[in-house]
Amino acid sequence: MSDTELTHEVIGAAIEVHRILGPGLLESLYQRSLEKELELRGIETLAQHRLPIEYKGLSLGDDLVLDFYFHGKLVVELKAVAELAPVHTAQLMTYMKLSNVPLGLLINFNVPVLKNGIQFLRMESNVFPYKANHRDTEAQRRRKGLSPLLFSVSLCLCG
Repeated sequence: MSDTELTHEVIGAAIEVHRILGPGLLESLYQRSLEKELELRGIETLAQHRLPIEYKGLSLGDDLVLDFYFHGKLVVELKAVAELAPVHTAQLMTYMKLSNVPLGLLINFNVPVLKNGIQFLRMESNVFPYKANHRDTEAQRRRKGLSPLLFSVSLCLCG
């Protein structure tokens, strides 16, 4: 399955979960429901995937938990909040960088129409496997390709 097909399938599964459950529930319920929906559709994923983290070559353990990890292709972060904030986007961008995955979906289930709660992120291909030097200025980081591209997903929900 291509990255585009996978992304569309995951969005379709999330829309189905939202259609059945609606907004206003806890994130953990959407997590379990989306996991089941993906399973019903035959889409392999690692739910609540623990990612080992290193800092300057030292292991920090595996305390970072990705809501959904599609090996090397896609990271999905779920929310059930009144409104997505820039920190939510930054969180997903960090997860993508640390897991070396170029695509991410940020899905907020606490909206009346789910397509309004979805953001699609694509990191520039030259970001990986670059590791930021802590002495780099923001301008240097931009020149090295550390500026992610952010797109809002617009869906055609044609019958």
